[in-house]
Amino acid sequence: GCFDEFNRLEERQLSAVSQEIQSIQVALKDATKRPPERAKEPIMADIMGKSIPVHPDVGIFITMNPGYAGRSNLPDNLKKLFRNLAMTQPDRQLIAQVMLFSQGFRSAEMLARKIVPLFILCKEQLSAQSHYDFGLRSLKAVLVTAGNLKRERLDEIRKELTAKGEPIDDAKVAAMIDEQEVVIQSVSQSMIPKLVADDI
Repeated sequence: GCFDEFNRLEERQLSAVSQEIQSIQVALKDATKRPPERAKEPIMADIMGKSIPVHPDVGIFITMNPGYAGRSNLPDNLKKLFRNLAMTQPDRQLIAQVMLFSQGFRSAEMLARKIVPLFILCKEQLSAQSHYDFGLRSLKAVLVTAGNLKRERLDEIRKELTAKGEPIDDAKVAAMIDEQEVVIQSVSQSMIPKLVADDI
C-alpha cells in the first residue's frame, strides 16, 4: 500500500499507525524464520485486536512533504520502520507544458516558459505567508483553471457562430483565442486574491 502525504495525520494518529505497521513487519519477519514444512502457512498479523492474513509480498510506502503548513513530524518509532529515499526536483517546465497541451493549448511550450518562472519569482520575492503556495500543486490548479476558461471561451465563440449561421471550423475558432490572455486571467483569478496587500 502507498500512503500519500502521510504526515498530514496528527502525531497521535501517526503513533497508533506505527504500531500496526510494526505488527505487519514483525509477522513478515517471523515468517522468514519458519521451518520449510510451515512455509506455506498463511502469515497472520495482529491488527487492532484481530488476526489478519498478510500477503508475503506486501510492501508499505509513504510519501510526505516536510516543511508544509499543517504537517506533523514523524515520531522516532515510525521513522525506524521506513527507509528514506531521496527524490529529485521535478521538471516544472516540462510538467506545465504537458498539462497545457492536455488542456488544449497550442502554444504550450511558450506559455510553460513564462508561467514557471513567474511561480519561481513569486516564491522568491513575495513575503513569507503561511497560506502562500507557489509549488507544483498551485501551478497545476492555475493550469487546470486556464483549461476551463479556454473551453468556456471556445463554447461562447461556437454559440456566436451558430447564432449567425456561420460554419464552425475548429482550427479557426481555436485561433480566435489569445491563449496567453487566458493563462493571465487564470493567474489573476487563482493567485491574486490570495496575495496580501504588501505584495500587490
